[in-house]
Amino acid sequence: MHPFLQAALGGVLIGLASWLLLASLGRVAGISGIVAGLLAKQPGERGWRWAFVAGLVGVGALLTHGAALPPASPAPSWGVLAVAGLLVGVGTVLGAGCTSGHGVCGLGRRSARSLVATVVFMVTGFATVFIAAYAG
Repeated sequence: MHPFLQAALGGVLIGLASWLLLASLGRVAGISGIVAGLLAKQPGERGWRWAFVAGLVGVGALLTHGAALPPASPAPSWGVLAVAGLLVGVGTVLGAGCTSGHGVCGLGRRSARSLVATVVFMVTGFATVFIAAYAG
């Protein structure tokens, strides 16, 4: 399948999944909020969250099994990964959500706050790629 079609199909499926979660349970499909809610002690909340995370991991593993993947680049050190994860977590808390919560779900609900957050994510991503590609 052509990479463009794969991306388009993936986008449609993500949009449908986020809509289905909102329509059926009234919940936003923001990954950081779903994962954080796994620790909640509210009855009836953990089951669908575990199912959602298991689906993300399971389908990803299933689709990559036996797939022709591009060669992997060298992995960064554990320290770099730990700092990166910490920064993502802090940014998620400061931004009141993650890229999936704002970019997919928030924009779909026409949230002005999510529009601003998504623009900030994108500009920061563009700047990071530019600096990483051209600064060295």
